Amino acid sequence: MAAFVGAVKLFISLVLWLNTLSSIQGARDFYEFQYPFIKRASSFSSSSSFSSSSNDEVTYDYIIVGGGTAGCPLAATLSQNFSVLVLERGGVPFSNANVSFLRNFHIALADTSPTSASQPFVSTDGVINARARVLGGGTCINAGFYTRANSDFIRRVGWDARLVNESYPWVEKQIVHQPKLAPWQDAFKDSLLDVGVSPYNGFTYDHIYGTKVGGTIFDRFGRRHTAAELLASANPKMLTVLVYATVQKVLFDKSAGKRPKAMGVMFKDENGNQHQAFLTNNRRSEVILSCGAIGTPQLLMLSGIGPKAELQRLNISMVLHNEFVGKGMADNPMNSVFVPMTRSVEQSLIQTVGITKMGVYIEASSGFGQSQDSIHCHHGLLSAEIGQLSTVPPKQRTRQAIEEFVKRKRDLPREAFKGGFILEKIAMPLSTGHLNLINTNIDNNPSVTFNYFGHPRDLRRCVNGIRMAAKVIQSDRFTNFAKCDKPTVEKLLNMSVKANINLIPKHTNDTKSLEQFCKDTVITIWHYHGGCHVGKVVDPNHKVLGTRRLRIVDGSTFSESPGTNPQGTVLMMGRYMGVKILRRRLGKAAGV
Repeated sequence: MAAFVGAVKLFISLVLWLNTLSSIQGARDFYEFQYPFIKRASSFSSSSSFSSSSNDEVTYDYIIVGGGTAGCPLAATLSQNFSVLVLERGGVPFSNANVSFLRNFHIALADTSPTSASQPFVSTDGVINARARVLGGGTCINAGFYTRANSDFIRRVGWDARLVNESYPWVEKQIVHQPKLAPWQDAFKDSLLDVGVSPYNGFTYDHIYGTKVGGTIFDRFGRRHTAAELLASANPKMLTVLVYATVQKVLFDKSAGKRPKAMGVMFKDENGNQHQAFLTNNRRSEVILSCGAIGTPQLLMLSGIGPKAELQRLNISMVLHNEFVGKGMADNPMNSVFVPMTRSVEQSLIQTVGITKMGVYIEASSGFGQSQDSIHCHHGLLSAEIGQLSTVPPKQRTRQAIEEFVKRKRDLPREAFKGGFILEKIAMPLSTGHLNLINTNIDNNPSVTFNYFGHPRDLRRCVNGIRMAAKVIQSDRFTNFAKCDKPTVEKLLNMSVKANINLIPKHTNDTKSLEQFCKDTVITIWHYHGGCHVGKVVDPNHKVLGTRRLRIVDGSTFSESPGTNPQGTVLMMGRYMGVKILRRRLGKAAGV
């Protein structure tokens, strides 16, 4: 009897202990995730089949793949009236100091670990790049600058201008701030005006020729506010967000004689276990891809929609042939001119911008957020010590280029951690490339070619932009701020060429030929777009051509990057498309 009582006590103790563990885990998740509707992917109970729309299975009106810049506002909007499941492959930004604080901006980009908020990739052009892997998407790893698109862009894409002008403020009221102008940005503003980038338009979200101060998603304390915070506007009873949920493919009903119909998705959780999630039987339910310009064309092809030859090469079962998936990839090429300082300057990201009439934007950044000995720190993909170079396959990579890259990294001057940069970016590049699958593993980056400066007009605009950047640095306003003599153009370009900014071999005439300087020092500011263009992959309502119940809402549908920086328009796009969907489905009853 005593043994029985002891066993019962032991059993009760075990149950209480397990409950305590569960409570601790729940409390930890609540602290980390902040919202009760955000859960780990492993908590999901999978539906079993297409027939899962029976009453004993959970189904959704909308499944959004990618909780990023567009996905979060889209989910918050649709959840006002319908059940929404968001599947995000990354974690949450709320407890990640590298994401949350301006001073740590570059650290998130330098983190190459599998759980980093930033997933690095190198285009075949040899330019180092990054894509977001976190709830909130690119708003978690970008430079924070916020601006609206110009009215011509809105007209070209065929959007309702009135609804656009309602959707921007919905975002702005929640996460956008007016910056406190840093000294570097103030001097840069005055210098732009000195060299003729006028008039001064003050602080404004609007895209206007001249010099302006834009918005920022960093508040006055240097804390970042991301798209994930827009989920606070959601109906919590109608929204489920799963993090660490990597969607591997969209599931289709391919009944003979009918267009393929999206039924749901297959995804894996943080432990590698497979799950399936399904839509309701309603014909207006949809799977919506918001994976970004890299992830969306990649996922479409892995799901069987893309160029026939591409799918056959990797033995992917073809759902629908579309030769345009992955085509028309573009990235706004950027070149920078480094301005050294003998003293440290306050860290600042993009705050001021010069919008010129020659097809280039001039921007600036300054300072470095780490400690004095940060010159010796881990610099992510740019570290010669971590062996990344041997795995990088840019077309121009040679043994000599690698050796020179390693040497430049080790010889990086301490002055590189003082001063700042004047940045020149091409607006609406005419050069385009393509995206191709390397394998069928969704975790791996596809092969991306942007074909920077493939069109001669882009190169001419870069040359004009570099000349403008040099004039800004040589202006009296800037030299007085920097407390230095006016540097020669050749000296400025020479310092920039020596920096480790890409994997493209350098040429001896880089400082003599501005054309060669542009080609050899091209970098990105993460404004890549395309791969699923309107009229070729999706219709004007962003529904995938030749399919049912499948839509795309992200920058992969853009043929140009809106405004000086796209994040404001992509955020607005999520809200805009959500309201459009609700109004078409419910009319006035939508209430939005």
